[in-house]
Amino acid sequence: MTEKALTAQTPAKEFQGMPRVLVIEDESLFGRAVKKRLEKAGHECLLAATIAEGRELARNAAPELVLLDLRLPDGNGLDLLAELRSAGESRQPPVIVLTAYGEISDAVHAMKLGAADYLKKPVDLDELLLAVDKVLQTSRLRYQLDYSRERDSHAVEGAQLLGDSPAMQRVREQILRLAELAGEGAEPPPTVLILGETGSGKDVAARLLHLLSPRSARPFVQVDCASLPRDLIEAELFGHEKGAFTNAHGARAGLIEAAEDGTLFLDEIGEVPLELQAKLLNVIERRKTRRIGSVSERPFSARIIAGTNRQLPEMIAQGQFRADLYYRLNVVTLNMPSLRERGEDVILLARHFAVQMSRRYGLTDPSFSDEALNALRAYSWPGNVRELKHLVERAVLLSRGGAIHVSDLSLSQAQAPAASDQMLQGLTLEAAERLLIQRALLETSGNVSEAARKLGVSRMTLRYRMEKYALKGTS
Repeated sequence: MTEKALTAQTPAKEFQGMPRVLVIEDESLFGRAVKKRLEKAGHECLLAATIAEGRELARNAAPELVLLDLRLPDGNGLDLLAELRSAGESRQPPVIVLTAYGEISDAVHAMKLGAADYLKKPVDLDELLLAVDKVLQTSRLRYQLDYSRERDSHAVEGAQLLGDSPAMQRVREQILRLAELAGEGAEPPPTVLILGETGSGKDVAARLLHLLSPRSARPFVQVDCASLPRDLIEAELFGHEKGAFTNAHGARAGLIEAAEDGTLFLDEIGEVPLELQAKLLNVIERRKTRRIGSVSERPFSARIIAGTNRQLPEMIAQGQFRADLYYRLNVVTLNMPSLRERGEDVILLARHFAVQMSRRYGLTDPSFSDEALNALRAYSWPGNVRELKHLVERAVLLSRGGAIHVSDLSLSQAQAPAASDQMLQGLTLEAAERLLIQRALLETSGNVSEAARKLGVSRMTLRYRMEKYALKGTS
């Protein structure tokens, strides 16, 4: 994983179009009635009258759900149920069993074999449709959760915050200590507030906190509060019951509930509307969540991590953020440094991204000219690591695997403004001095003598400073 993104993978099973239901039933009148009712409700329906036909359709048609009669002409449906439940992961549709005899022993046996539900004949078709929709929804949620867990398990080895600067070493040390606090005991771990500019890697830090903790096998749910539509954010966070509002055609779990006992990452927490902040605070305090339209509460035990690039104390003073929510979130703070504070990390990351991109596009691993490296060092990086990655990707494509020059980086003097008071705010004396030297070298194309004159120091003094900060010139 890079500083920003995890590689997306295609889920093992996708659900597109009409849900496909396989009905294995030897009573033709009943089978046709079920088929007609399901198709009217928007399902695709396949019919089979024997175990052999059902087995073939289950193998080739990949149904999302099977309705299985237990009394069939060529055998007992329980045998086919056992086959379906022991097949490979991508061939395990949920099964609802049907029996005309109402024998409790058959129903119990079917449930032990992995049936999702059972219905006694004669079956009310509306009741059957409700059972079908319920099982399909549960099945889809399970596949999505399994996919998320599989994706996260593949991300563990690649998940890293690259960089050798003291600032990044401190961040990694803090993450390791905080990850250990996310135990599996009854008490929830402390909340963590991750602060940093856009593109500085807040989401990667949150994911690492999860992956390095004892909860790594549990769900990791990332909520981008800035991208959720304002009129839907409450339903997305807390979920809703059927009929709770217009277009709420079915019950749906919220993102908070989906985190279960894993980790909930509330990215850009400063974008949550003020009117919802009290409800969010209540969830965090009481560890219970309630869907819209429900009277019951569900326990919530996930670790909570919040991230923001906003100045929350200023928002509190302006009446845009609740002070009590801020204090509840700000138990432990993790500060992500900007790229301009990380010294030679910019070069390490640029080379890492260059190799990564060249191999993605089947090109030769490129190198950077000295002028290009100095330009990278001198740029202020308002978009941080995300901006660097996109810039390097473009440069790799332009150079086609050859040496990357300043012209390939598309970093003009206009794009790399001179150091201003705002840019220097928050920097140490050494960081500010390094930035000024980088700027002078960029403006003089690496000419040390000319850069020294611009800075008002001797060439020898500048050489000493360049060696101190591992900067290079051309003369």
